[in-house]
Amino acid sequence: MSPRLLLAGFIGLLLIAPLAVSEFHVTLLNYIGLYALVALGLVLLTGVGGLTSFGQAAFVGLGAYTTAYLSTAESLPGWLAPLGGSPWIGLVVGLVVTALVAFVLGLLTLRLSGHYLPLGTIAWGISLYFLFGNLEFLGGHTGMSGIPVLSLFGLELRDGRKFYYVIWAVVLGAVWLTQNLLDSREGRAIRALKGGVVMAEAMGVDTARSKVVIFLIAALFACISGWLYAHLQRFVNPTPFGLGIGIEYLFMAVVGGAAHVWGALIGAGVITILKQWLQDWLPALLGASGNFEVIVFGVMMIFVLQRARDGIWPILTRFMPQREAKRRVPDGEALPKKQLPESGQALLEVRNVVKRFGGLVANNNMSLTVRAGEVMALIGPNGAGKSTMFNCVSGVDSASEGEVLFRGTAVTGLNSRQIAKLGMSRTFQHVRLLPTMTVLENVAIGGHLRGSKGVLPALLHLDRAEEARLLAEAARQVERVGLKDSMFEPAGSLALGQQRTMEIARALCADPCLLLLDEPAAGLRYLEKQSLAELLRKLRGEGMGILLVEHDMDFVMGLADRVVVMEFGEKIAEGLPDEVQRNPAVLEAYLGGVD
Repeated sequence: MSPRLLLAGFIGLLLIAPLAVSEFHVTLLNYIGLYALVALGLVLLTGVGGLTSFGQAAFVGLGAYTTAYLSTAESLPGWLAPLGGSPWIGLVVGLVVTALVAFVLGLLTLRLSGHYLPLGTIAWGISLYFLFGNLEFLGGHTGMSGIPVLSLFGLELRDGRKFYYVIWAVVLGAVWLTQNLLDSREGRAIRALKGGVVMAEAMGVDTARSKVVIFLIAALFACISGWLYAHLQRFVNPTPFGLGIGIEYLFMAVVGGAAHVWGALIGAGVITILKQWLQDWLPALLGASGNFEVIVFGVMMIFVLQRARDGIWPILTRFMPQREAKRRVPDGEALPKKQLPESGQALLEVRNVVKRFGGLVANNNMSLTVRAGEVMALIGPNGAGKSTMFNCVSGVDSASEGEVLFRGTAVTGLNSRQIAKLGMSRTFQHVRLLPTMTVLENVAIGGHLRGSKGVLPALLHLDRAEEARLLAEAARQVERVGLKDSMFEPAGSLALGQQRTMEIARALCADPCLLLLDEPAAGLRYLEKQSLAELLRKLRGEGMGILLVEHDMDFVMGLADRVVVMEFGEKIAEGLPDEVQRNPAVLEAYLGGVD
């Protein structure tokens, strides 16, 4: 059975469900849909972007209370009067209000990292919850009633069976939008957040913007859920928008499969039905009423998280057919390429760079030049400061003193993204990749700056022509480095040497004129090193400049045009490979001294 047939079957079941089940079960399905919409935002925010939020219930409340207030207030302030009465205007205003609140909260909260981020979401989640209860014009803790019936094309949705179709149409629409977003250039940028900010920024991804984007989308999904809830119930009070419900939403996303779009629906369904069963069965079994279901539910959640840490959806997909289309590379026109500078032209000039970390001087008065059409090797013992030098050049760190010029332009103080846009790309000493994404998708991250379509075209699937060109370019670079047979394999399944080779393909996908390679041959076998050396010679012949950090001296001396040697953060020698190998200072510091 094909995936499309499975999807069609699922939609068919959704269509006939209200006709075949009781009113109680229709109500249950309605709530599953409402919860799934919020959990879907958390899949995007937490599962894909790696940003944990406990406060999504507050955004549900913003959507519910905005439409409730606008549609029930007897007299609105003059400037709000034209917006009153219509639930649809309430939806638009709710989305605007939620977007503004989420934008401000996102700017404040998303700067936090580690455990401070979820604590921050707890703080504003609690604050908004109490705000709903303390404002008299919102009904206080008593709530607001008399919310009007939702009307669609003249049909009043007075009962749950009619409302059901609206809820699930919205949920399926949100699923479609989310899948479109993740299957795009912007989606790869969002997924790159989990691979580390340093890698993503070096590939040209504006990570701060990507975080705000998914925070806003998750908040807007929650707002729509709140709007639907308000007009389904026709009554709101603060209770459904507290921290406890926010934790449940997060449970739904995690249990279903936090990194999977359809996991939101699975998680919402499993937890909603499970809670209902426990509430029905436990009093009959224990002969007493109480919150025993909360205790049992908590124990069951711990068991599920231990046995299926990636959620239920990945387990289900093992029994589903895979889409063959994912193994085909789109045919796309070649992307525009930068014209490489003339051979011998200075690309990178490092002048008297000093880098301090507190009292530690990692680089001291470092100077070097890399020219177009040459391989410059930077060598030295462990701890000599080579990677720090790389970071100063590529914008990961700023030099404390001195100057870095790239193609004649001072780049000292610019960030990685700005420098990458100028035509510098790099790999890392410790491989940085997204293990669950395919090799092709990982490499395509390197082409981020070569595309221009934003979030809205991605959501609406209007970016297909550009996406085809980006993936076709990524495929060419994968073939170029000899990984064609592994193109559609998860990057995490590759051997270490292949992962390093994939990083080079990702860097090449950015169309650089200067390539910074941090120990690219580490972990490669002899034939793989030969292939890598051949590739680097070819790039050098095309006019590309290469700055190389490597510990394999045979590899370096057989490839480099010039060599710079560092020790204790300082340059102790520079010259041709043969000259450097005979230099007494190098022999003493790096090769073990002279007999």
